[in-house]
Amino acid sequence: MMTELFFAPCPRGLEGVLAQELASLGAEQIRSTDGGAGFAGPFALAYRANLESRIASRVLWRVGEAPYRSEDDVYRAALALDWPHWFEAGNTIRVNVTAQRCPLKSLDFVTLRVKDAVCDAFREHGGARPNIDTAAPDVRVHAFLDADRVTFYLDTSGEPLFKRGYRTASGEAPLRENLAAGIVRLSGWTPPEALLDPMCGSGTLVIEAALIALNIAPGVNRRFGFEKLKVFDRKQYDKLRLAAKTGERPRDGALPIYGADLYGDELKAARANIAAAGLDDLIELKQANVLELPAPALGGVIVANPPYGVRLGDKNELADFYPKLGDALKQKFTGWRAYILSADRDLPKLIRLAASRRTPLYNGALECRLYEFKLVAGSMRRKKTTA
Repeated sequence: MMTELFFAPCPRGLEGVLAQELASLGAEQIRSTDGGAGFAGPFALAYRANLESRIASRVLWRVGEAPYRSEDDVYRAALALDWPHWFEAGNTIRVNVTAQRCPLKSLDFVTLRVKDAVCDAFREHGGARPNIDTAAPDVRVHAFLDADRVTFYLDTSGEPLFKRGYRTASGEAPLRENLAAGIVRLSGWTPPEALLDPMCGSGTLVIEAALIALNIAPGVNRRFGFEKLKVFDRKQYDKLRLAAKTGERPRDGALPIYGADLYGDELKAARANIAAAGLDDLIELKQANVLELPAPALGGVIVANPPYGVRLGDKNELADFYPKLGDALKQKFTGWRAYILSADRDLPKLIRLAASRRTPLYNGALECRLYEFKLVAGSMRRKKTTA
């Protein structure tokens, strides 16, 4: 059985969580890098990683690598690869190029040269060439350039893996699903411990927690890019998909997962998404102000992505809200752990709780911190300084 090389990008800050997950799926030679992890295994590992990874954004199959100094070098390196061996001329394609420390001036021109090379390889093979479709291609070709080498990949995922298929409605600036799953993983939460998102918006954090609790593979109800490749083994994939379905835990009653939001429209979106995910009656939702919300259990985990700066307005309003949030957490959630994602570096000072851990994470291009607060009676409160 041949060993193939893969690369899985993920939200920055979750590389360690992704590496642990890939190891649990049977990956070998795992190497974390900024924004993802490389790994190795049989081609069937790509099926399983796409089906079961909660953290990866894509699974890319490495098909070639070469040194380069010019755009023509990149063209020749791409032309030398056996693209007709991997997919049909009748498939539509899209080429994506990314780079770090690349000396070439225009990535758009490099993208054009790679596209030309792929199409020319098909012409040399038999005359017909694939058409371009930038919106919904059958096959995605990725090229990554560093200072002196270009690496070519075929995308086995198709649509990004954070598109689970359950998001029918979304509120303002929703978290991507794989970032939400990573936050739940970083919190260390496991059932039967309670989990609460008191500002749940469209419900992404509580849905991802429920999928984890029930061991539901996030990709089990979607299609993948590898289904368009010539190496695709339908029988082997169906076997892995059946194993994933068989491994789901029984839905015997409500889960210890709770969501709340001040806004009815947000809860309406959350309920629609929960229904689309097939999790009806398993997650308890209520309309409530986080500052007045009672704890649903004696202990547990709070996860939250507060709508700072958008619905709560400017810094003055934040300075008024966050101390009240700190008071509510201290008074009503003693014995809980809170994990709050924020791009505001002043959050610990405003909330007046001492963070026991700060994990850098990126919500898209926005640099954030995931703050951990251990809510223990009589401690962790920041003392006010006096003149």
